[in-house]
Amino acid sequence: MMKKGIHPQMFDITITCACGATFQTKSTRKDYSVDICSRCHPFFTGREKLVDTAGRIEKFTRKYKLQKEGRREG
Repeated sequence: MMKKGIHPQMFDITITCACGATFQTKSTRKDYSVDICSRCHPFFTGREKLVDTAGRIEKFTRKYKLQKEGRREG
């Protein structure tokens, strides 16, 4: 038997992805949105979609190119 009055209230909510997909679930939070879901995430879809944060991909590409040529960026 659960104690009364100590559990958070549960809501039927809708989660909305940036790609437009929506999901129905239950949560203690009200409706909210996410950036990537299982419909648009490259791991689940098999499509390569690079999500670049603060130019990390370009920085890696530049560094790898310089190392391949035998030079290092200082």
